[in-house]
Amino acid sequence: MSVDGETVRPDGEADEPGWEVDPDDEWGVAVITMVGRQLKLLREAAGLRAAEFGALVGYGEDLVYKVEAGKRIPRREYLVDADRVLNANGVIEATWEDVKKVRYPKRVRELAKLEAQAVEIGVYESNGINGLLQVADHAKALFKAMQPPYSPDEVERMVVARVARASVFERSPAPALSFVLEEAALRRPIGGTMVQRQQLERLLEVGRLHNAVLQVMPLDSETHSGMDGKIELLKFADGSAVGRSDGAFNSRPTSEPKHLRILELRYGTIRAQALTPTASLAFIEQLLGET
Repeated sequence: MSVDGETVRPDGEADEPGWEVDPDDEWGVAVITMVGRQLKLLREAAGLRAAEFGALVGYGEDLVYKVEAGKRIPRREYLVDADRVLNANGVIEATWEDVKKVRYPKRVRELAKLEAQAVEIGVYESNGINGLLQVADHAKALFKAMQPPYSPDEVERMVVARVARASVFERSPAPALSFVLEEAALRRPIGGTMVQRQQLERLLEVGRLHNAVLQVMPLDSETHSGMDGKIELLKFADGSAVGRSDGAFNSRPTSEPKHLRILELRYGTIRAQALTPTASLAFIEQLLGET
């Protein structure tokens, strides 16, 4: 059946690849609306109906209407095929440079932007493995376990966004990175044994990078300065910084010098209480051998 010119499947599920647009993401909505308008104008100028165009690019009429209405974020292959069919000479394909940014949720984009600018990143993770360190299957298992449950479409979108943040490890000049993880998080077989092994191997890779320090907080540590929860610290080339802690300042990001000094004190103490980097890598290797 059809609602306002848009074909809808009886089961209500999306039948085509792509991502839903977050209505609260103003910039994302503006970009996808602009791209959709361009696609519609070019399609109509070519004298093609939505169903005819969909058949030529290999997608359903439903997706064509959604993309053109700015309700769905197209994937790169959709734009490439549309450019070819409409003889757009690269104009449509070029929109991918903007589209690929808004395919990630707004909050993730803002975090990734800060991480891309930081010259120092320090994280103590209290309950799990930090997102910068997660392999795709580990992240997917986490998102699939959340309640209320995410749709498969939402899970895929968030996994792609999380994995993309790992580009921070490829930056040049390289930022200084340090992570402190709880032993309990390393022992939890999220995603199953094989995924756990992949994750441990990834931690070893990061821990051996010249610009990264990875430490483990052992379970036999009766107490430590991170018991209130996660701590994040990012420092920038201009001398500014931003930090956040689950147990301080209403858990909100802060740039106040006084607050930052407190977070730096806590994070420095946590690092001193954790296993040394060498001992941490040895521990992870031992755990990998037991898995």
